[in-house]
Amino acid sequence: MQPQPHAPIPELYVSNESAAKLRVEAGELLSWDLTPRQVCDLELLMNGGFNPLKGFLTEEDYDGVVENMRLADGSLWPMPITLDISEAFAGKVEEGQDIALRDAEGVILAILSVTDKWTPNKSLEAEKVFGADDTAHPAVNYLHNHAGPVYLGGPITGIQQPVHYDYRARRDTPNELRAYFRKMGWRRIVAFQTRNPLHRAHQELTFRAAKEAQANLLIHPIVGLTKPGDIDHFTRVRCYEAVLDKYPQATTSLSLLNLAMRMAGPREAVWHGLIRKNHGCTHFIVGRDHAGPGKNSAGEDFYGPYDAQTLFTEHQEEIGIEMVDFKHMVWVEDRAEYMPVNEVPEGASVLNISGTELRRRLQEGLEIPEWFSFPEVVEELRRTKPARSKQGFTVFLTGLSGSGKSTIANALLVKLMEMGGRPVTLLDGDLVRKNLSSELGFSKEHRDLNIRRIGYVASEITKNGGIAICAPIAPYTTTRRAVREDIESFGAFVEVHVATSLEECERRDRKGLYKLAREGKIKEFTGISDPYEAPENAELVVDTEGLDVDYCAHQILLKLEAMGLIAA
Repeated sequence: MQPQPHAPIPELYVSNESAAKLRVEAGELLSWDLTPRQVCDLELLMNGGFNPLKGFLTEEDYDGVVENMRLADGSLWPMPITLDISEAFAGKVEEGQDIALRDAEGVILAILSVTDKWTPNKSLEAEKVFGADDTAHPAVNYLHNHAGPVYLGGPITGIQQPVHYDYRARRDTPNELRAYFRKMGWRRIVAFQTRNPLHRAHQELTFRAAKEAQANLLIHPIVGLTKPGDIDHFTRVRCYEAVLDKYPQATTSLSLLNLAMRMAGPREAVWHGLIRKNHGCTHFIVGRDHAGPGKNSAGEDFYGPYDAQTLFTEHQEEIGIEMVDFKHMVWVEDRAEYMPVNEVPEGASVLNISGTELRRRLQEGLEIPEWFSFPEVVEELRRTKPARSKQGFTVFLTGLSGSGKSTIANALLVKLMEMGGRPVTLLDGDLVRKNLSSELGFSKEHRDLNIRRIGYVASEITKNGGIAICAPIAPYTTTRRAVREDIESFGAFVEVHVATSLEECERRDRKGLYKLAREGKIKEFTGISDPYEAPENAELVVDTEGLDVDYCAHQILLKLEAMGLIAA
């Protein structure tokens, strides 16, 4: 495959003069506030990163992409790029109408000329794009539980780029990177995709890939949305910058990509290849289990380890970029060097540290050997992820009304305050209702919103090194999962299922609520007229029937101690 010249690619922005006029006109239009994922998608639509797309997919394009990775005109495109909206907003929008697209601050970024409005079959989208309609996959969970039920499609008129205040010198549009490559005289460029910090194995891999392709190296990490629980991009970029001087300056460049990943494995690899082609690259490293989301509901990998490489190879000519195999690198102790696992001599002593083991060592403050990572990277990771005994965390008690959650939470609060060392805050369901959510009712939507508010406050407490104790009913699995994901970005989430039976809770009925619910005077009451979805994988299960409160609180303390969150 011959390297292509780095000619500019089409962008969807209008001129500055036109943008000024459109900004005024767009102020009168119906407007949609974009989600963080939609902002990422819009940026890459406008700057040409998603070329040949000219906007959010029409229904015909969407159907083709879902079914066979092709737009209506036959062009290869593996990922649905759609504007999902709420039913309420959909009721205000008609095909043929222009709407303004705004960021979280209310800034108008673009105008969408709506050509299509439809309700997609999300289960079919999940099966075709992600391989399974399984909410253990983060993108499938997003599809069913976060994305709006209606899609809009149509061309985009770009008014301005989203504003980024961080690492501005490292953020390049496709055309800015192409211009840089022209200026440097680079004709062959191999891109390295990553959403993790760089360790020594990655350095060796990228060195070998650049040598094999006889190409310059573009380290092109994702700084948009990645997998829930990933290390934040601020820490990762500090890690990248800390090791950049380990690379030859004349042949290596670092640029940040504001992409919202879908963790779609094989399809994602093809998508990443098309995006890097648009950025002027000629080669792309495709990894083992590239963009894999982990385990499915049955505990098995969603994709085979080399499925991504197989699909990429099938479409390599059409993508217009050459694949460089990701070789799994291991440390060969006898030779004191990294080698591809398939080249290790028989009988050689091999060392490797998995991502899970690395997290464990960080959590427990254990040594991370220099053969595995750079001291500068480890230092940055320890700053962001200190040992668990120094992190903030959240204890989230869930159970039926009357199960004993609040009583246990109050006892736990006192015990943790007695120990000292970190500030402790109790977010009891009734107290939050009174002080944060007094305007909310008890519909499913309002109960979810109440729990998300509790989760938000707990995540802020956790982020700042404190301990949050939450004691709401929190009856829905999806909402508890969302709160867990929010909090685990900053520290540990310890779910405690207070599994006292409905019969016992109703027998207690201290507030008389069950009696009113049985009489039909309280609608949508958890356990009576509305379901309680019991946690399946709580860190701890306690039942207050026949046990005193002090014992239950002490069981939680023992669990926190076993997890390394408090000192023995």
